Order: sequence, then structure tokens, then C-alpha cells
Amino acid sequence: MASPIRFELIKTCKQTGARLGILHTPHGSFETPMFMPVGTLATVKTLSPEELKEMGAGIILSNTYHLWLRPGHEIVKEAGGLHSFMNWDRGILTDSGGFQVFSLSEFRRIEEEGVYFRNHLNGDKLFLSPEKAIEIQNALGSDIIMAFDECPPYPSTYEYMKKSVERTSRWAERCLKAHKRPNEQGLFGIVQGGEFEDLRRQSAQDLVSLDFPGYAVGGLSVGEPKEVMNRVLEFTTPLLPANKPRYLMGVGSPDSLIDGAIRGIDMFDCVLPTRIGRNGTVMTSQGRVVIKNAQYARDFSPLDPNCDCYTCRNYTRAYIRHLIKCDETFGIRLTSYHNVYFLIKLMEQVRQAIREDRLGDFRKEFFEQYGFNKPNAKNF
Repeated sequence: MASPIRFELIKTCKQTGARLGILHTPHGSFETPMFMPVGTLATVKTLSPEELKEMGAGIILSNTYHLWLRPGHEIVKEAGGLHSFMNWDRGILTDSGGFQVFSLSEFRRIEEEGVYFRNHLNGDKLFLSPEKAIEIQNALGSDIIMAFDECPPYPSTYEYMKKSVERTSRWAERCLKAHKRPNEQGLFGIVQGGEFEDLRRQSAQDLVSLDFPGYAVGGLSVGEPKEVMNRVLEFTTPLLPANKPRYLMGVGSPDSLIDGAIRGIDMFDCVLPTRIGRNGTVMTSQGRVVIKNAQYARDFSPLDPNCDCYTCRNYTRAYIRHLIKCDETFGIRLTSYHNVYFLIKLMEQVRQAIREDRLGDFRKEFFEQYGFNKPNAKNF
């Protein structure tokens, strides 16, 4: 059975080994490495689909757990699926809901059949299983759907992680059996195992044997140091098939996007650009700027003099600071637009550097300009 998701490897960077590719989906083909903005509730916060297209977004994410609770997957299905519901005609990826179950619910019980937990909105008792997660995603109609897995906290003991990996592998097999739309939606497996190399190897072997059309590396960006994440990627990505896409879940700081690409990752997602934008923080070519700070009250320059996004072409730091300080929605629209644009354009630069076999040099230049090389540098 042919998968609706196909990865085409175009080039490997001679300097770093990073991959340039094309990810083919039912709603378009997109160059990788790519950053995918997150639209948890079928919307990237404050941004319209037209604005996302304008800045070059290809695939966006939505969240299975949240859409199951509101408005309900059956309503989305009645609307013709997520693409129709949210007026987005490019790629959509939905996560399985597993991460939210483990991160949002204080009361949960993991059993072999699935997870019992409480609705974070009203406290109702809920149950989510591999079969239910796939049923919801089949109804949502996204291009890429994710297997239901456990995302253990960092740090976890080796003994706990071993049992968790084995359960996640069994759940992955159940997800494949439950998948009713394999010709229309590509189901990705998620490699777990924490920081333990042998468990990552076991997880990868289990999932690769099931022949998913793509693979995610999960359980990172959950509080571990950046060095640990990079080390895990170094021994995990080579275990995944070269002819399938590799997706690093929940990672979106500029340094990690570049370092992840160097370690063979093709796809990234994160709420970071819109979340920090709502708090008045922006990413610029000269580093992180907290626009609420008093020093910008009379700064009539753009957020980033080297950026050509709508925000930077039209508005000043002083004006945006004023809007944010006054809790004006337009202010967080402007910072969110800039941040998402910044990461999408960063990945364009990464792809160009791969084409020119100079991603290592690009990393060095970018880290220097952004300030990542300074002592106690912020990670975004």
C-alpha cells in the first residue's frame, strides 16, 4: 500500500551531513529542513492562514487532545476535515494527544489499554487509547498523524523508561492496526527512550520494523540540557531510514533548529515563536529582544533591521512596545508574525547553506551574531 507521505532526499551537506529534501503530502510538497508553526486549536494564535502563506509556512500543526475536547472531532469531520474547517489548503500534522495527557493532567493512570486521566478544563474523567487517538485523527483528516505514545518526564529512571519504551512499541502496533485511512494520511511512529542509547536503539528497531512512512524523535526538549538533546540525536537519527522523513517534536529555538538539522532532522515544530511573542519577546538577527523593556520606549527602529517581514517593514520598536504594554491584541499579532517569519526564514537560510555545503560555517556565523556564544546566553 503506497503511503500518501513520501520523502525525497535532494542533497547531503558535505560539511555537516545535514539533509536537504522534499516532503510530499496530499496537500503539497515542501522543502526540508522545515519549521512547522503550531496551531493547537486549529489556529496559529493571532495569525490568519493568509498571513502564514504569505510568510512561506508549508505544514502547520494542530492538537488531537484539544480538538477532541473542543469543538469535538465529529464536528470537524462534519465540516469536511481540518483543512476545510480552518481554511488551510497546505499540509497539516496532528500530534496524538499523548504529550498533553502527560503534561496537562495532574491525575492520570497508565494501563496497557491506554491512559485514564482528567480533563484539564473541567475535571471530567477521560480515557485515551491508541485506538481512540487514531480514530480522532482519522476524523480530523490531517495529512500526517502521530502514533499514541508515552512521553516520560526528564529525568526518568532506566527501569521506568525501559517499560515505557516497550509499551510505546506495543501501542504503535495497535495504532497501525486502528488506522482506517492509510491511503490519505501518513502515520508516523515516535522513538522514545530518554537519554539511554540502548533504549533509543530498541525503540527505533521496534518502530522501523513496523515500516511507518515517517519517524519522530520524541521525549526531547522536556527539560534536559541542550548537550543531552544533541547527544541523543547523534545516536538516534542514524537508526532511522534515510528514505523517510525525521521529525524532532517540540523544538523551535534557533540554535536547536540548526543543531537538529546538522544531526539529520527534517521537520521541527514548537509553540515558542507565538508564546514568547505574546510575552513581548522577539527573535532577531542580533539576538533576543524583550520589547517591553524601558530602553525601547523611544526606539523608532524596526524590531530587526535585517528583517523584511510585514512587522519590520511597517512598525517601530517604540510603537510595538506601546501596544504590548497596553495589552493591545495588535501588538501580539505583530510580535507573533515576526517570530514565526523569523524561524521560517531561518530554515530557508539553513536549506541554502546545505545546498552550498556550508552549514557549519553558517552555524558559526549565526551563533556569533545571535549571541549564543556569550556566557549565560538565553536559548532563544
